[in-house]
Amino acid sequence: MKPTLVTGASGFVGWHVARLLVERGHNVRALVRPGSKIPELAVETVTGDLRDAASLARAASGCGQVFHVAADYRLWSKNPDDLYHSNVDGTRNMLTAARDAGLERFVYTSTVGCIGVPPNGIGDETQPVARAEMAGAYKRSKFMAEEVALEFARSGFPVVIVNPTAPMGDHDFKPTPTGQIVQDFLNGAMPAYIDTGLNVVNVRDVALGHLLACERGVPGERYILGAENMTLGQILRELADITGRPAPKIQLPYVVAWTAGVVTTALAHLTGIPPRAPMEAVRMAKKKMWVSHAKATAELGWTPGPARQALVDAVRWYESRRPERP
Repeated sequence: MKPTLVTGASGFVGWHVARLLVERGHNVRALVRPGSKIPELAVETVTGDLRDAASLARAASGCGQVFHVAADYRLWSKNPDDLYHSNVDGTRNMLTAARDAGLERFVYTSTVGCIGVPPNGIGDETQPVARAEMAGAYKRSKFMAEEVALEFARSGFPVVIVNPTAPMGDHDFKPTPTGQIVQDFLNGAMPAYIDTGLNVVNVRDVALGHLLACERGVPGERYILGAENMTLGQILRELADITGRPAPKIQLPYVVAWTAGVVTTALAHLTGIPPRAPMEAVRMAKKKMWVSHAKATAELGWTPGPARQALVDAVRWYESRRPERP
C-alpha cells in the first residue's frame, strides 16, 4: 500500500486524521516543519514547509493520496502576509506537488468560514459567498486557498474539499481558538460572553469525515463537516453542566467587545504579543456561523455525534494536562 501523506499532523485536526488513518492500517507519512513532532502516533515523518515547493515534491513522492490539513490558523498576526504565503501559496505548492507525483486523491481542509450564511439563517454549500465577505487575513487566505483547490479540480485533478465547523475534543495542543473557549472556562477566565453562535462538532467525527470524503466525495465538491448549531451561551451552560462550575451570567453588548478588540489589537501591534480579543475574532463573532451538514450525510454517509461529547472530551483532555495541585 502506498503511503498516505498528511500535512498538519502536529496540529489538532491533522493529528486526528493521522490517528484514524493509522488505526485503519494506513502507512502514514506526515509532513512536519523542522523541530515539530507527532506525539503518540507511529508515523513516518518528512521535514518540509508549505512555502518550500521542493520539500513538498519530496514528501509527495510515492504516495497514493494526501490530506492537506495544514494551515496557519491565527486570528491575529503582526505580519498578515505570512498567512497568505502559508495558506494560499502553500496550498498551490502542495496541489502542484501532488499532481506532479500522480497522486490519486487530494482532500483539502478548508473552513466553515468560507461558507455563505444568510442573515439569521442556516448556511450550506450552495449559498453564494464572495471574497469581499471574508473578515480578516485568515478567512480571506482560506477562501483564496479554496479557490486554488477548485481551480485544480476544474482542470481534472481529483480534489475534494471539506469545511469543518468548530471542532472540539481531545489533543487540541495549542489550543485552537475554539479550544481556547473550553480552556478559558476551566481557568475561570471568561467572566462574560457575547451573543454569537458556532456549529460545534467532535474532532473525531471531523477526522472520519475526511476519510469518507476521500473514499466517497465527488471531486470539485465541498462538504460541511459540522454537528450542532449552538449559541456561545449554550456552549458555556453545557460546560457548566459537565464540570459543575458556574457559567458566566453577563452577556456583553457587541459594542463593548468591539471596543475591546480595537484596544487590544492596537496594543498587540505595538508589543507583538497576540491580543486576548483579536479584532478579526470580534468581527467574526458578529455573525452566527450556523450551517447544515445535510450534504455530507447524504453523499458521504457521515453521521456526527452530539456536540456534548465533543465538549466532554475536551474537558477531560484539558483537565488531564493540568498540573496537580499540592
